Amino acid sequence: MPVRVLIFISFVLTTYAADVCDIKPLEGSYGFQQSGRTAISGESKPVTSLGRITFNAEGAISGYSTIMFAGFRLGNPVTGQSEIHVDCTVAWSLQDDSGAFQHFNGVITPDRKSMRFRQTDVGGSVNGVMARTAERCTAKDFQRKYEFTLSGSFTPMLEGEVPRSVDATGMIQSDDSGNFTLVTQIPPATSKDIKVSVEDDCIVNIELALPAKTGKTTQLVTLRGILVNEGKEVLAIRTDPGWMASTRLTAR
Repeated sequence: MPVRVLIFISFVLTTYAADVCDIKPLEGSYGFQQSGRTAISGESKPVTSLGRITFNAEGAISGYSTIMFAGFRLGNPVTGQSEIHVDCTVAWSLQDDSGAFQHFNGVITPDRKSMRFRQTDVGGSVNGVMARTAERCTAKDFQRKYEFTLSGSFTPMLEGEVPRSVDATGMIQSDDSGNFTLVTQIPPATSKDIKVSVEDDCIVNIELALPAKTGKTTQLVTLRGILVNEGKEVLAIRTDPGWMASTRLTAR
């Protein structure tokens, strides 16, 4: 078979394998998580963010986000506009209450359940994930067992502090009475110094004592997350001052 024919067949198969999406506007609520670096304000600095946004039938967006930027926690309501294309790419912009705009592009799955995206503004190098979340949640939506990996860095905020990082894996699980336990590979292997609360809008607050890799000192960690994918996952960021760290909890 001539080479040109093989090339043509390959092109056709690739074309037909591409995802195709309905171009009607996105509707419903999604949780998102972002991490990376941004130089929009000048110097490149690490950033993580977490939020919940809702799309309506006209493509309009409303919601809110929590941002850890250069170690500071910021929170903003956001509004915006979106459009989806037949190749499943999605473009949208968000404006916070200061009037500043941010712009994003992503690719959504044809079932509209999840998306990977990136910020397109000059100076932004921030990537993110987004997934469908429920309109309302209760504590029962938080699963009995989640695996997680927490990673990120610390920016000194006070004199005498030094840069450091966190890289931890473990499992959060509950017993029949709803008491939560943290299981890690670092001694002590288990800890009950963990609190979990689920808000009505599917936001999850987690406080835990993470064993240090050396010595007996524990590290207190505060996470803010959102239940997505019918509670099978939690997208979260660390909100302790100075920290830009993110994690994804996956139900097991």
